[in-house]
Amino acid sequence: MTPPPPQPPPPGSNPASDSATDPRPGPGPLVVLFGATAGAMGPDLGSDETDLILLVWQVVEPRSRQVGTLHKSLVRAEAAALSPQCREASGLSADSLARAEPLDKVLQQFSQLVSGDVALLGGGPYMLCTDGQQLLRQVLHPEASRKNLVLPDTFFSFYDLRREFHVQHPSACPARELTVATMAQDLGLETDATEDDFGVWEVKTMVAVILHLLEGPSGQLFSKAEVVKQKYETGPCSKADVVDSETVVRARGLPWQSSDQDVARFFKGLNIARGGVALCLNAQGRRNGEALIRFVDSEQRDLALQRHKHHMGVRYIEVYKATGEEFVKIAGGTSLEVARFLSREDQVILRLRGLPFSAGPADVLGFLGPECPVTGGADGLLFVRHPDGRPTGDAFALFACEELAQAALRRHKGILGKRYIELFRSTAAEVQQVLNRYASSPLLPTLTAPLLPIPFPLAAGTGRDCVRLRGLPYTATIEDILSFLGEAAADIRPHGVHMVLNQQGRPSGDAFIQMTSAERALAAAQRCHKKVMKERYVEVVPCSTEEMSRVLMGGTLGRSGLSPPPCKLPCHPNTHSH
Repeated sequence: MTPPPPQPPPPGSNPASDSATDPRPGPGPLVVLFGATAGAMGPDLGSDETDLILLVWQVVEPRSRQVGTLHKSLVRAEAAALSPQCREASGLSADSLARAEPLDKVLQQFSQLVSGDVALLGGGPYMLCTDGQQLLRQVLHPEASRKNLVLPDTFFSFYDLRREFHVQHPSACPARELTVATMAQDLGLETDATEDDFGVWEVKTMVAVILHLLEGPSGQLFSKAEVVKQKYETGPCSKADVVDSETVVRARGLPWQSSDQDVARFFKGLNIARGGVALCLNAQGRRNGEALIRFVDSEQRDLALQRHKHHMGVRYIEVYKATGEEFVKIAGGTSLEVARFLSREDQVILRLRGLPFSAGPADVLGFLGPECPVTGGADGLLFVRHPDGRPTGDAFALFACEELAQAALRRHKGILGKRYIELFRSTAAEVQQVLNRYASSPLLPTLTAPLLPIPFPLAAGTGRDCVRLRGLPYTATIEDILSFLGEAAADIRPHGVHMVLNQQGRPSGDAFIQMTSAERALAAAQRCHKKVMKERYVEVVPCSTEEMSRVLMGGTLGRSGLSPPPCKLPCHPNTHSH
Protein backbone atom coordinates (compact mmCIF):
# COMPACT_ATOMS: atom_id res chain seq x y z
CA MET A 1 0.00 0.00 0.00
CA THR A 2 1.33 3.45 -0.86
CA PRO A 3 2.25 5.35 2.31
CA PRO A 4 0.39 8.61 2.81
CA PRO A 5 2.23 11.86 2.16
CA PRO A 6 3.70 14.22 4.71
CA GLN A 7 1.99 17.57 5.00
CA PRO A 8 3.87 20.31 3.08
CA PRO A 9 3.54 23.91 4.18
CA PRO A 10 0.69 25.92 2.65
CA PRO A 11 1.38 28.03 -0.46
CA GLY A 12 3.25 31.20 0.36
CA SER A 13 4.24 30.14 3.90
CA ASN A 14 7.79 30.01 5.22
CA PRO A 15 8.13 27.09 7.63
CA ALA A 16 11.81 27.74 8.23
CA SER A 17 11.28 31.19 9.68
CA ASP A 18 8.36 33.46 8.86
CA SER A 19 10.26 36.41 10.24
CA ALA A 20 13.53 35.73 8.46
CA THR A 21 14.64 38.61 6.28
CA ASP A 22 17.85 37.06 4.91
CA PRO A 23 17.15 33.53 3.65
CA ARG A 24 20.32 31.55 3.11
CA PRO A 25 21.48 31.23 -0.49
CA GLY A 26 20.58 28.16 -2.49
CA PRO A 27 19.35 26.94 -5.85
CA GLY A 28 16.63 28.69 -7.82
CA PRO A 29 13.02 27.51 -7.98
CA LEU A 30 12.45 23.77 -8.42
CA VAL A 31 9.51 22.32 -10.34
CA VAL A 32 8.78 18.96 -8.71
CA LEU A 33 7.42 16.78 -11.51
CA PHE A 34 5.71 13.38 -11.57
CA GLY A 35 4.38 11.55 -14.61
CA ALA A 36 2.77 8.24 -15.55
CA THR A 37 2.12 6.34 -18.75
CA ALA A 38 -0.68 3.99 -19.71
CA GLY A 39 1.61 1.01 -19.16
CA ALA A 40 4.55 0.09 -16.95
CA MET A 41 5.30 1.95 -13.72
CA GLY A 42 8.20 2.33 -11.30
CA PRO A 43 11.63 1.25 -12.58
CA ASP A 44 10.05 -0.01 -15.84
CA LEU A 45 8.45 3.35 -16.68
CA GLY A 46 8.85 3.97 -20.42
CA SER A 47 10.11 0.47 -21.20
CA ASP A 48 6.96 -0.45 -23.15
CA GLU A 49 6.64 2.63 -25.41
CA THR A 50 3.21 3.52 -24.01
CA ASP A 51 2.09 7.15 -24.10
CA LEU A 52 2.17 9.61 -21.21
CA ILE A 53 -1.25 10.02 -19.56
CA LEU A 54 -0.57 12.18 -16.51
CA LEU A 55 1.60 15.05 -15.27
CA VAL A 56 1.52 16.39 -11.70
CA TRP A 57 3.76 19.25 -10.53
CA GLN A 58 4.40 21.84 -7.86
CA VAL A 59 6.93 24.70 -7.60
CA VAL A 60 9.26 24.92 -4.59
CA GLU A 61 11.37 27.99 -3.77
CA PRO A 62 14.36 26.50 -1.86
CA ARG A 63 15.73 29.79 -0.52
CA SER A 64 12.49 30.94 1.07
CA ARG A 65 11.07 27.41 1.56
CA GLN A 66 7.84 28.52 -0.10
CA VAL A 67 5.72 26.28 -2.32
CA GLY A 68 3.27 27.06 -5.10
CA THR A 69 -0.02 25.55 -6.18
CA LEU A 70 -0.15 21.83 -6.95
CA HIS A 71 -1.30 21.12 -10.52
CA LYS A 72 -2.52 17.90 -12.13
CA SER A 73 -3.17 17.43 -15.83
CA LEU A 74 -4.35 14.39 -17.78
CA VAL A 75 -2.83 13.78 -21.21
CA ARG A 76 -4.71 12.28 -24.13
CA ALA A 77 -3.12 8.97 -25.08
CA GLU A 78 -3.27 7.88 -28.72
CA ALA A 79 -3.50 4.27 -27.61
CA ALA A 80 -5.89 4.65 -24.68
CA ALA A 81 -5.73 1.02 -23.48
CA LEU A 82 -4.59 1.14 -19.85
CA SER A 83 -2.55 -1.67 -18.38
CA PRO A 84 -4.20 -3.42 -15.39
CA GLN A 85 -1.44 -2.06 -13.15
CA CYS A 86 -2.02 1.51 -14.32
CA ARG A 87 -5.82 1.23 -14.12
CA GLU A 88 -5.67 -0.03 -10.54
CA ALA A 89 -3.12 2.54 -9.35
CA SER A 90 -4.56 5.57 -11.12
CA GLY A 91 -8.31 4.93 -11.11
CA LEU A 92 -8.38 6.45 -14.59
CA SER A 93 -10.48 5.22 -17.51
CA ALA A 94 -10.08 5.36 -21.28
CA ASP A 95 -13.05 7.74 -21.44
CA SER A 96 -11.44 10.30 -19.13
CA LEU A 97 -8.21 10.18 -21.14
CA ALA A 98 -10.08 10.56 -24.42
CA ARG A 99 -11.41 13.91 -23.17
CA ALA A 100 -7.96 15.16 -22.13
CA GLU A 101 -5.73 17.55 -24.09
CA PRO A 102 -2.95 16.16 -26.32
CA LEU A 103 0.66 16.26 -25.14
CA ASP A 104 1.64 19.43 -27.01
CA LYS A 105 -1.23 21.41 -25.43
CA VAL A 106 -0.48 20.04 -21.96
CA LEU A 107 3.17 21.08 -22.27
CA GLN A 108 2.12 24.59 -23.28
CA GLN A 109 -0.16 24.81 -20.24
CA PHE A 110 2.63 23.42 -18.07
CA SER A 111 5.04 26.16 -19.15
CA GLN A 112 2.47 28.91 -18.62
CA LEU A 113 1.40 27.71 -15.16
CA VAL A 114 4.97 27.13 -13.99
CA SER A 115 6.03 30.61 -15.14
CA GLY A 116 3.13 32.12 -13.22
CA ASP A 117 3.86 30.19 -10.03
CA VAL A 118 7.58 30.99 -10.19
CA ALA A 119 6.80 34.70 -10.61
CA LEU A 120 4.57 34.63 -7.52
CA LEU A 121 7.40 33.05 -5.50
CA GLY A 122 10.00 35.63 -6.47
CA GLY A 123 10.94 34.75 -10.05
CA GLY A 124 14.23 33.54 -11.50
CA PRO A 125 15.19 30.60 -13.74
CA TYR A 126 13.74 27.29 -12.59
CA MET A 127 14.82 23.66 -12.86
CA LEU A 128 12.81 20.45 -13.02
CA CYS A 129 13.22 17.88 -10.24
CA THR A 130 12.08 14.30 -10.78
CA ASP A 131 12.16 11.00 -8.95
CA GLY A 132 14.81 9.21 -11.00
CA GLN A 133 15.72 9.41 -14.68
CA GLN A 134 12.90 7.55 -16.40
CA LEU A 135 10.23 10.24 -16.75
CA LEU A 136 12.34 12.60 -18.83
CA ARG A 137 14.79 10.23 -20.52
CA GLN A 138 12.51 7.24 -21.20
CA VAL A 139 9.09 8.86 -21.59
CA LEU A 140 8.96 12.55 -22.49
CA HIS A 141 11.92 12.75 -24.86
CA PRO A 142 11.17 9.55 -26.83
CA GLU A 143 7.46 10.36 -27.09
CA ALA A 144 8.14 13.93 -28.21
CA SER A 145 10.52 12.56 -30.84
CA ARG A 146 7.93 10.05 -32.10
CA LYS A 147 5.34 12.83 -32.38
CA ASN A 148 7.79 15.37 -33.86
CA LEU A 149 7.31 17.75 -30.95
CA VAL A 150 10.05 20.21 -29.98
CA LEU A 151 10.51 20.23 -26.21
CA PRO A 152 11.42 23.52 -24.49
CA ASP A 153 14.98 23.86 -23.20
CA THR A 154 13.57 23.35 -19.69
CA PHE A 155 13.31 19.62 -20.36
CA PHE A 156 17.00 19.18 -21.21
CA SER A 157 18.30 19.62 -17.66
CA PHE A 158 16.91 18.48 -14.34
CA TYR A 159 17.73 17.35 -10.83
CA ASP A 160 17.32 13.70 -9.87
CA LEU A 161 15.92 13.73 -6.32
CA ARG A 162 17.33 10.27 -5.66
CA ARG A 163 20.87 11.48 -6.32
CA GLU A 164 20.34 14.64 -4.28
CA PHE A 165 19.10 12.48 -1.39
CA HIS A 166 22.16 10.25 -1.75
CA VAL A 167 24.46 13.28 -1.41
CA GLN A 168 23.26 13.82 2.16
CA HIS A 169 22.62 10.15 2.92
CA PRO A 170 25.40 8.16 1.21
CA SER A 171 24.87 5.21 3.54
CA ALA A 172 21.40 4.61 2.06
CA CYS A 173 20.92 2.09 -0.73
CA PRO A 174 22.25 3.01 -4.20
CA ALA A 175 20.52 6.06 -5.67
CA ARG A 176 18.84 4.15 -8.49
CA GLU A 177 17.19 1.79 -5.97
CA LEU A 178 15.61 4.58 -3.91
CA THR A 179 11.90 5.45 -4.16
CA VAL A 180 9.84 8.37 -2.91
CA ALA A 181 8.46 6.14 -0.15
CA THR A 182 11.87 4.89 1.05
CA MET A 183 13.31 8.42 1.09
CA ALA A 184 10.41 9.68 3.22
CA GLN A 185 10.72 6.67 5.51
CA ASP A 186 14.49 7.13 5.96
CA LEU A 187 13.90 10.77 6.92
CA GLY A 188 11.17 9.80 9.39
CA LEU A 189 8.60 12.05 7.73
CA GLU A 190 5.03 11.70 8.99
CA THR A 191 2.45 10.86 6.35
CA ASP A 192 -1.25 11.41 5.81
CA ALA A 193 -3.24 8.29 5.02
CA THR A 194 -6.11 10.25 3.48
CA GLU A 195 -4.33 11.17 0.22
CA ASP A 196 -5.33 8.75 -2.54
CA ASP A 197 -5.22 11.04 -5.60
CA PHE A 198 -2.86 9.36 -8.08
CA GLY A 199 0.35 11.33 -8.51
CA VAL A 200 -0.51 13.90 -5.85
CA TRP A 201 0.91 11.77 -3.06
CA GLU A 202 4.22 11.45 -4.90
CA VAL A 203 4.61 15.19 -5.56
CA LYS A 204 3.66 16.21 -2.01
CA THR A 205 6.10 13.69 -0.60
CA MET A 206 8.90 14.79 -2.93
CA VAL A 207 8.32 18.42 -1.86
CA ALA A 208 8.52 17.41 1.80
CA VAL A 209 11.75 15.44 1.17
CA ILE A 210 13.30 18.45 -0.58
CA LEU A 211 12.39 20.84 2.25
CA HIS A 212 13.79 18.38 4.79
CA LEU A 213 17.06 18.01 2.87
CA LEU A 214 17.43 21.79 2.71
CA GLU A 215 17.35 21.92 6.51
CA GLY A 216 20.59 19.96 6.61
CA PRO A 217 24.01 20.71 5.07
CA SER A 218 22.97 21.93 1.64
CA GLY A 219 26.22 23.14 0.10
CA GLN A 220 26.29 20.30 -2.43
CA LEU A 221 22.55 19.97 -2.89
CA PHE A 222 21.05 20.90 -6.25
CA SER A 223 24.39 22.10 -7.56
CA LYS A 224 24.97 19.67 -10.44
CA ALA A 225 22.07 19.13 -12.83
CA GLU A 226 21.50 16.09 -15.02
CA VAL A 227 21.78 17.00 -18.70
CA VAL A 228 19.99 15.52 -21.72
CA LYS A 229 22.04 16.06 -24.86
CA GLN A 230 20.13 18.01 -27.48
CA LYS A 231 22.07 16.57 -30.44
CA TYR A 232 24.39 13.72 -31.25
CA GLU A 233 28.02 14.74 -31.79
CA THR A 234 30.10 12.93 -34.39
CA GLY A 235 33.78 12.22 -33.90
CA PRO A 236 36.59 9.73 -34.55
CA CYS A 237 37.62 6.74 -32.47
CA SER A 238 41.15 5.36 -32.27
CA LYS A 239 42.19 1.72 -32.14
CA ALA A 240 44.13 2.71 -29.00
CA ASP A 241 41.00 3.87 -27.18
CA VAL A 242 39.82 1.86 -24.18
CA VAL A 243 36.02 1.67 -24.07
CA ASP A 244 34.17 0.48 -20.97
CA SER A 245 32.06 -2.55 -21.88
CA GLU A 246 29.40 -1.37 -19.41
CA THR A 247 28.61 1.53 -21.75
CA VAL A 248 28.04 -0.31 -25.07
CA VAL A 249 24.99 -1.91 -26.70
CA ARG A 250 24.32 -3.57 -30.04
CA ALA A 251 21.18 -2.57 -31.95
CA ARG A 252 19.91 -5.09 -34.51
CA GLY A 253 17.20 -4.83 -37.17
CA LEU A 254 17.90 -1.27 -38.35
CA PRO A 255 16.65 -0.24 -41.79
CA TRP A 256 19.64 -0.45 -44.15
CA GLN A 257 19.42 3.26 -44.98
CA SER A 258 19.59 4.34 -41.31
CA SER A 259 22.16 7.00 -40.44
CA ASP A 260 23.89 7.67 -37.14
CA GLN A 261 21.39 10.48 -36.55
CA ASP A 262 18.51 8.01 -37.01
CA VAL A 263 20.07 5.72 -34.41
CA ALA A 264 20.58 8.67 -32.05
CA ARG A 265 16.93 9.60 -32.49
CA PHE A 266 15.87 6.05 -31.58
CA PHE A 267 17.77 6.52 -28.30
CA LYS A 268 16.46 10.07 -27.79
CA GLY A 269 16.77 11.19 -24.17
CA LEU A 270 19.90 9.11 -23.54
CA ASN A 271 23.39 10.57 -23.79
CA ILE A 272 25.47 8.89 -26.50
CA ALA A 273 29.21 9.50 -26.30
CA ARG A 274 30.81 11.67 -28.98
CA GLY A 275 31.29 9.51 -32.05
CA GLY A 276 29.45 6.73 -30.23
CA VAL A 277 27.33 5.35 -33.10
CA ALA A 278 29.11 2.75 -35.23
CA LEU A 279 27.06 1.31 -38.09
CA CYS A 280 28.24 -2.20 -38.94
CA LEU A 281 29.11 -3.27 -42.49
CA ASN A 282 29.03 -6.70 -44.13
CA ALA A 283 31.86 -8.28 -46.10
CA GLN A 284 30.84 -6.31 -49.19
CA GLY A 285 31.09 -2.99 -47.32
CA ARG A 286 27.32 -2.50 -47.09
CA ARG A 287 25.37 -1.88 -43.91
CA ASN A 288 24.03 -5.04 -42.35
CA GLY A 289 21.27 -3.57 -40.15
CA GLU A 290 23.33 -3.53 -36.95
CA ALA A 291 25.06 -0.79 -34.98
CA LEU A 292 27.16 -0.54 -31.86
CA ILE A 293 26.32 2.39 -29.61
CA ARG A 294 28.52 3.77 -26.86
CA PHE A 295 26.89 5.78 -24.05
CA VAL A 296 28.50 8.19 -21.61
CA ASP A 297 28.00 5.91 -18.60
CA SER A 298 26.59 2.58 -17.50
CA GLU A 299 23.29 4.07 -16.28
CA GLN A 300 22.54 5.40 -19.76
CA ARG A 301 23.46 1.96 -21.19
CA ASP A 302 21.07 0.23 -18.78
CA LEU A 303 18.25 2.55 -19.83
CA ALA A 304 19.09 1.83 -23.48
CA LEU A 305 18.65 -1.89 -22.86
CA GLN A 306 15.07 -1.16 -21.76
CA ARG A 307 14.36 -0.06 -25.33
CA HIS A 308 14.68 -3.62 -26.60
CA LYS A 309 12.02 -4.13 -29.29
CA HIS A 310 11.04 -0.46 -29.39
CA HIS A 311 10.18 0.74 -32.87
CA MET A 312 11.96 2.70 -35.56
CA GLY A 313 9.12 3.40 -37.94
CA VAL A 314 7.34 0.08 -38.41
CA ARG A 315 10.39 -2.03 -37.50
CA TYR A 316 11.17 -3.15 -33.99
CA ILE A 317 14.81 -2.90 -32.97
CA GLU A 318 16.54 -5.45 -30.78
CA VAL A 319 18.99 -4.06 -28.21
CA TYR A 320 21.62 -6.22 -26.50
CA LYS A 321 24.73 -5.77 -24.41
CA ALA A 322 28.02 -5.50 -26.30
CA THR A 323 31.68 -5.01 -25.36
CA GLY A 324 34.08 -2.13 -25.61
CA GLU A 325 36.40 -4.30 -27.70
CA GLU A 326 33.62 -4.86 -30.24
CA PHE A 327 33.01 -1.12 -30.48
CA VAL A 328 36.69 -0.27 -31.01
CA LYS A 329 37.02 -3.03 -33.61
CA ILE A 330 34.22 -1.46 -35.65
CA ALA A 331 34.75 2.25 -34.98
CA GLY A 332 38.49 2.50 -34.36
CA GLY A 333 41.14 3.51 -36.87
CA THR A 334 44.85 4.21 -37.04
CA SER A 335 45.27 6.16 -40.30
CA LEU A 336 46.50 9.73 -39.87
CA GLU A 337 44.75 10.64 -43.13
CA VAL A 338 41.44 9.44 -41.74
CA ALA A 339 42.08 11.15 -38.39
CA ARG A 340 42.69 14.46 -40.15
CA PHE A 341 39.59 13.98 -42.29
CA LEU A 342 37.43 13.29 -39.25
CA SER A 343 39.02 15.97 -37.04
CA ARG A 344 36.62 18.65 -38.29
CA GLU A 345 33.79 18.89 -35.79
CA ASP A 346 30.06 19.15 -36.50
CA GLN A 347 30.34 17.95 -40.09
CA VAL A 348 27.81 15.81 -41.95
CA ILE A 349 29.48 12.88 -43.74
CA LEU A 350 28.22 11.42 -47.01
CA ARG A 351 29.51 8.34 -48.78
CA LEU A 352 29.82 8.27 -52.57
CA ARG A 353 29.88 4.85 -54.23
CA GLY A 354 30.46 3.82 -57.82
CA LEU A 355 32.89 6.60 -58.84
CA PRO A 356 34.87 6.09 -62.06
CA PHE A 357 38.35 4.88 -61.19
CA SER A 358 39.77 7.88 -63.00
CA ALA A 359 37.74 10.42 -60.97
CA GLY A 360 39.71 12.95 -58.96
CA PRO A 361 38.73 15.71 -56.50
CA ALA A 362 37.87 18.19 -59.27
CA ASP A 363 35.54 15.65 -60.90
CA VAL A 364 33.71 14.92 -57.64
CA LEU A 365 33.40 18.60 -56.70
CA GLY A 366 32.06 19.33 -60.18
CA PHE A 367 29.59 16.47 -59.91
CA LEU A 368 28.25 17.82 -56.61
CA GLY A 369 28.04 21.35 -57.97
CA PRO A 370 28.36 24.79 -56.36
CA GLU A 371 24.98 24.55 -54.60
CA CYS A 372 26.37 21.95 -52.14
CA PRO A 373 30.02 22.85 -51.52
CA VAL A 374 32.24 20.32 -49.75
CA THR A 375 33.86 21.62 -46.55
CA GLY A 376 37.41 22.63 -47.42
CA GLY A 377 36.99 21.77 -51.09
CA ALA A 378 39.33 18.93 -52.05
CA ASP A 379 40.48 18.64 -48.42
CA GLY A 380 36.93 17.61 -47.51
CA LEU A 381 37.10 14.54 -49.76
CA LEU A 382 38.57 11.18 -48.76
CA PHE A 383 39.09 8.62 -51.53
CA VAL A 384 39.19 4.94 -50.59
CA ARG A 385 42.02 2.97 -52.19
CA HIS A 386 43.37 -0.55 -52.26
CA PRO A 387 46.72 -1.19 -50.53
CA ASP A 388 48.51 -0.84 -53.89
CA GLY A 389 46.95 2.58 -54.45
CA ARG A 390 44.26 1.62 -56.95
CA PRO A 391 40.92 3.39 -56.43
CA THR A 392 37.94 1.40 -55.19
CA GLY A 393 35.26 3.74 -56.54
CA ASP A 394 34.31 4.86 -53.02
CA ALA A 395 34.84 8.26 -51.41
CA PHE A 396 33.59 10.26 -48.43
CA ALA A 397 32.71 13.95 -48.36
CA LEU A 398 32.18 16.47 -45.55
CA PHE A 399 29.43 19.07 -45.48
CA ALA A 400 29.09 21.93 -43.02
CA CYS A 401 25.39 21.53 -42.28
CA GLU A 402 22.34 19.34 -42.80
CA GLU A 403 20.95 21.60 -45.54
CA LEU A 404 24.07 21.22 -47.72
CA ALA A 405 24.10 17.45 -47.14
CA GLN A 406 20.44 17.24 -48.19
CA ALA A 407 21.26 19.16 -51.37
CA ALA A 408 24.08 16.74 -52.12
CA LEU A 409 21.85 13.72 -51.51
CA ARG A 410 19.61 14.95 -54.31
CA ARG A 411 22.49 14.03 -56.64
CA HIS A 412 21.92 10.35 -55.74
CA LYS A 413 22.17 8.24 -58.91
CA GLY A 414 23.39 11.23 -60.90
CA ILE A 415 25.80 10.52 -63.76
CA LEU A 416 29.56 11.10 -63.61
CA GLY A 417 31.29 10.00 -66.79
CA LYS A 418 29.38 6.88 -67.76
CA ARG A 419 28.59 5.84 -64.20
CA TYR A 420 25.67 6.63 -61.94
CA ILE A 421 26.83 7.57 -58.46
CA GLU A 422 25.15 6.46 -55.25
CA LEU A 423 25.15 8.84 -52.25
CA PHE A 424 24.34 7.84 -48.68
CA ARG A 425 24.56 9.34 -45.24
CA SER A 426 27.60 8.01 -43.44
CA THR A 427 29.38 8.11 -40.09
CA ALA A 428 32.89 8.41 -38.72
CA ALA A 429 32.74 4.73 -37.75
CA GLU A 430 31.78 3.73 -41.30
CA VAL A 431 34.72 5.71 -42.68
CA GLN A 432 37.02 3.79 -40.33
CA GLN A 433 35.51 0.42 -41.23
CA VAL A 434 35.74 0.93 -44.97
CA LEU A 435 39.31 2.19 -44.79
CA ASN A 436 40.34 -0.57 -42.36
CA ARG A 437 38.81 -3.25 -44.57
CA TYR A 438 40.69 -2.18 -47.68
CA ALA A 439 43.92 -1.47 -45.80
CA SER A 440 43.98 -4.97 -44.31
CA SER A 441 42.85 -6.91 -47.40
CA PRO A 442 45.51 -8.86 -49.33
CA LEU A 443 45.99 -8.22 -53.05
CA LEU A 444 44.72 -11.71 -53.82
CA PRO A 445 42.06 -12.21 -51.15
CA THR A 446 40.95 -15.66 -50.11
CA LEU A 447 37.70 -14.61 -48.50
CA THR A 448 35.61 -15.72 -51.45
CA ALA A 449 37.67 -18.73 -52.55
CA PRO A 450 35.48 -21.68 -53.59
CA LEU A 451 35.30 -24.69 -51.31
CA LEU A 452 35.75 -26.99 -54.29
CA PRO A 453 38.69 -26.77 -56.69
CA ILE A 454 37.85 -25.54 -60.16
CA PRO A 455 39.10 -28.43 -62.35
CA PHE A 456 39.34 -26.36 -65.52
CA PRO A 457 39.84 -22.66 -66.38
CA LEU A 458 36.66 -20.62 -66.19
CA ALA A 459 36.19 -19.45 -69.73
CA ALA A 460 35.22 -15.81 -70.07
CA GLY A 461 31.84 -15.33 -71.64
CA THR A 462 28.49 -13.75 -71.16
CA GLY A 463 26.33 -16.84 -71.84
CA ARG A 464 24.14 -17.33 -68.79
CA ASP A 465 24.89 -21.01 -68.29
CA CYS A 466 25.26 -20.76 -64.49
CA VAL A 467 22.88 -20.11 -61.63
CA ARG A 468 23.47 -18.22 -58.45
CA LEU A 469 21.83 -19.33 -55.19
CA ARG A 470 21.28 -16.57 -52.61
CA GLY A 471 20.00 -16.88 -49.05
CA LEU A 472 21.19 -20.43 -48.36
CA PRO A 473 21.19 -21.54 -44.71
CA TYR A 474 24.73 -21.19 -43.39
CA THR A 475 24.65 -24.90 -42.50
CA ALA A 476 23.83 -25.93 -46.07
CA THR A 477 26.08 -28.59 -47.59
CA ILE A 478 26.65 -29.57 -51.21
CA GLU A 479 24.35 -32.54 -50.64
CA ASP A 480 21.65 -30.13 -49.45
CA ILE A 481 22.05 -28.09 -52.63
CA LEU A 482 21.84 -31.16 -54.87
CA SER A 483 18.68 -32.27 -53.05
CA PHE A 484 17.25 -28.75 -53.32
CA LEU A 485 17.79 -28.64 -57.10
CA GLY A 486 16.10 -32.03 -57.50
CA GLU A 487 15.94 -33.16 -61.15
CA ALA A 488 17.98 -30.15 -62.23
CA ALA A 489 20.99 -31.57 -60.38
CA ALA A 490 21.46 -34.00 -63.28
CA ASP A 491 22.38 -31.01 -65.49
CA ILE A 492 25.26 -29.78 -63.27
CA ARG A 493 28.73 -29.94 -64.79
CA PRO A 494 31.30 -32.14 -63.01
CA HIS A 495 32.66 -30.27 -59.95
CA GLY A 496 30.30 -27.45 -60.84
CA VAL A 497 29.11 -26.48 -57.33
CA HIS A 498 31.03 -23.54 -55.83
CA MET A 499 30.27 -22.30 -52.29
CA VAL A 500 31.22 -18.69 -51.47
CA LEU A 501 32.88 -17.95 -48.14
CA ASN A 502 32.86 -14.70 -46.18
CA GLN A 503 35.85 -12.84 -44.75
CA GLN A 504 36.05 -15.19 -41.79
CA GLY A 505 36.13 -18.26 -44.02
CA ARG A 506 32.56 -19.26 -43.20
CA PRO A 507 29.70 -19.87 -45.64
CA SER A 508 28.21 -16.58 -46.86
CA GLY A 509 24.83 -17.98 -47.91
CA ASP A 510 25.72 -17.78 -51.61
CA ALA A 511 26.72 -20.48 -54.10
CA PHE A 512 27.24 -20.76 -57.86
CA ILE A 513 26.27 -23.76 -59.98
CA GLN A 514 27.68 -24.43 -63.47
CA MET A 515 25.03 -26.02 -65.66
CA THR A 516 25.51 -27.86 -68.96
CA SER A 517 23.82 -25.10 -70.98
CA ALA A 518 22.10 -21.73 -70.69
CA GLU A 519 18.76 -23.44 -71.31
CA ARG A 520 19.33 -25.85 -68.40
CA ALA A 521 20.37 -22.94 -66.15
CA LEU A 522 17.19 -21.01 -67.01
CA ALA A 523 15.03 -24.08 -66.42
CA ALA A 524 16.66 -24.69 -63.02
CA ALA A 525 16.07 -21.05 -62.02
CA GLN A 526 12.43 -21.15 -63.05
CA ARG A 527 11.82 -24.41 -61.22
CA CYS A 528 13.68 -23.66 -57.99
CA HIS A 529 13.51 -19.87 -57.47
CA LYS A 530 12.23 -19.10 -53.95
CA LYS A 531 11.88 -22.74 -52.99
CA VAL A 532 12.45 -23.42 -49.29
CA MET A 533 15.58 -25.00 -47.83
CA LYS A 534 15.59 -25.54 -44.05
CA GLU A 535 12.85 -22.94 -43.47
CA ARG A 536 14.54 -20.33 -45.68
CA TYR A 537 13.48 -19.46 -49.19
CA VAL A 538 16.38 -19.36 -51.64
CA GLU A 539 16.71 -17.09 -54.65
CA VAL A 540 17.90 -18.87 -57.81
CA VAL A 541 18.88 -16.61 -60.71
CA PRO A 542 20.78 -17.26 -63.96
CA CYS A 543 24.22 -15.66 -64.37
CA SER A 544 27.23 -15.91 -66.67
CA THR A 545 30.49 -17.78 -66.14
CA GLU A 546 32.28 -14.44 -66.14
CA GLU A 547 30.09 -13.12 -63.34
CA MET A 548 30.64 -16.26 -61.32
CA SER A 549 34.40 -16.23 -61.79
CA ARG A 550 34.66 -12.58 -60.76
CA VAL A 551 32.87 -13.25 -57.49
CA LEU A 552 34.90 -16.38 -56.80
CA MET A 553 38.06 -14.31 -57.29
CA GLY A 554 36.97 -11.61 -54.85
CA GLY A 555 34.60 -9.27 -56.68
CA THR A 556 30.96 -8.69 -55.89
CA LEU A 557 27.77 -9.23 -57.83
CA GLY A 558 24.79 -7.22 -56.61
CA ARG A 559 21.45 -6.36 -58.09
CA SER A 560 23.03 -3.24 -59.58
CA GLY A 561 25.58 -5.23 -61.55
CA LEU A 562 29.14 -6.54 -61.45
CA SER A 563 31.96 -4.98 -59.43
CA PRO A 564 35.51 -6.16 -60.20
CA PRO A 565 37.58 -7.97 -57.57
CA PRO A 566 40.11 -5.99 -55.52
CA CYS A 567 43.12 -7.39 -57.38
CA LYS A 568 44.83 -7.04 -60.74
CA LEU A 569 43.26 -9.60 -63.05
CA PRO A 570 43.60 -9.95 -66.80
CA CYS A 571 40.29 -8.82 -68.19
CA HIS A 572 38.81 -7.61 -71.43
CA PRO A 573 38.86 -3.89 -72.23
CA ASN A 574 35.07 -3.71 -72.14
CA THR A 575 35.08 -4.50 -68.41
CA HIS A 576 36.75 -1.15 -67.69
CA SER A 577 33.57 0.87 -67.77
CA HIS A 578 35.02 3.13 -65.11
